[in-house]
Amino acid sequence: MTTDEWDEISGSWNYADLPPTVKLGESCWLERKNSFALFRSRREPGLTLGDRVRVCTWTAFNVEPTGLLEVGDDSTLVGAVFMCAEHIQIGRRVIVSYNVTIADSDFHPIDPKQRKQDAIASAPGGDRSQRPALVTRPVIIEDDVRIGIGAIVLKGVRIGKGAFIGAGSVVVSDVPAGSIVAGNPARPCTNGPRR
Repeated sequence: MTTDEWDEISGSWNYADLPPTVKLGESCWLERKNSFALFRSRREPGLTLGDRVRVCTWTAFNVEPTGLLEVGDDSTLVGAVFMCAEHIQIGRRVIVSYNVTIADSDFHPIDPKQRKQDAIASAPGGDRSQRPALVTRPVIIEDDVRIGIGAIVLKGVRIGKGAFIGAGSVVVSDVPAGSIVAGNPARPCTNGPRR
């Protein structure tokens, strides 16, 4: 392995190589350059990482040209996948565990006729201008939230301050501050999630 290859997977790479619409706070640490391979936002900024944010391996910023992703100070992204077409906001001191997906859109129509139209427009040789509009709704995750391994947070969800999302949960509706939820769909836990 060359020094450059090692740097690109160890957090030692040159952060000046980031897209110009990525804004970093003080003392951020970004383990893998490849986390930004699907970052396409043309917004200014399209991604803001607050002070002391840690972006660990396997995190992926899949941000569409119209997307804005904000991550607050002292948050840790262990291996999250962000699928952002409009707006995802992560608060301060949030921990997002491995293989968590957070999406502000379905990225395809739900209606069968529109789904077919989308598939034809997206196919090789198709006319992408004929794709139906994406339905997006912002995702807001407040301060001090913990999201367990493999959870999925879907469009339009707000997770309140200090909430805990159990591993493997599918969050389809708002989560009150300080609550513990788990399951598919995620529901309040009376005895807390199993860890």
